[in-house]
Amino acid sequence: MDFLERLRAGLARTRQGWVQRLEALFRRPLDEEALATMEEILISADVGLKATRRLIEAVRRSYPGDRGQGASDLSVCLQQEIIRILRGAEGAAVAPLRFSVRPWIAMFVGVNGVGKTTTIGKLAAQQCRAGKRVLLVAADTFRAAALEQLEIWGQRAGVEVVKHRPGQDPSGVVFDAVHAARKRAADSVLIDTAGRLHTKAHLLEELKKIRRVIDREEAGAPHETLLVLDATTGQNAFQQARVFQGSLPITGIVLTKLDGTAKGGVVLAIREELGIPVQYIGVGEGVEDLHPFDSPQFAHALFAPDPNKLDNPWT
Repeated sequence: MDFLERLRAGLARTRQGWVQRLEALFRRPLDEEALATMEEILISADVGLKATRRLIEAVRRSYPGDRGQGASDLSVCLQQEIIRILRGAEGAAVAPLRFSVRPWIAMFVGVNGVGKTTTIGKLAAQQCRAGKRVLLVAADTFRAAALEQLEIWGQRAGVEVVKHRPGQDPSGVVFDAVHAARKRAADSVLIDTAGRLHTKAHLLEELKKIRRVIDREEAGAPHETLLVLDATTGQNAFQQARVFQGSLPITGIVLTKLDGTAKGGVVLAIREELGIPVQYIGVGEGVEDLHPFDSPQFAHALFAPDPNKLDNPWT
């Protein structure tokens, strides 16, 4: 099964949760009552108010008045606008991580339970397969289980984990890791941080301290600060993104557990309202189930469980 097929399977709940309701709605005349129902469906799917209004306006522009349009035409219209939203001002279909320097340093942040350590492990395994020399950093010194989990991933991928004893200053771990990366000629350094409660300002301050240490030891780093979010939490994931963005220069989102939710619309809310690109999505437990986010691929998978159901009008 290739990733597009896994993505379609992973988005099945989202498709059944609100996309199919939209497609059923499109079999009715497209009057103001239908548009109001469309707004309710999108808002309930955590698409967000701003993205919802944009989608409705796109339908209005394409189908002014009560026309005899088909459900397939309206689905294509929505897909095209979803792709525009997800591409953002940059207009890129995919927002890949750019390994422009060596060592390339990425810091992963997010609250407990979102799949942060697992995401790092999967990315490390993928990079190793691509021939990169990877270093993992256990900067979550508060949870012994986090260190153990990262070490397991390190063993699977065959990469070194820089660690200190539990309870020590995470900035010290990061300091050692940056110097170790230089000595070992590492291509990339992936830093796992503690699961921060996004309502606790002092914990966010500690993340800022980690960033300062990294920048002091390697000017311009970290090159990416990636926020890991659990898609199943819907609106709460959006609020986490808003709070973290207010404290840290978040460069991208990793959205996990898309296969476990009916509200995958939160992807649109994050992109449209916060302007942060989604760079990776997770639709399963396997290493291959973490994949660079591709906006046309995502939109097509939302509306077309059968790969032959629709053409790709946006290519």
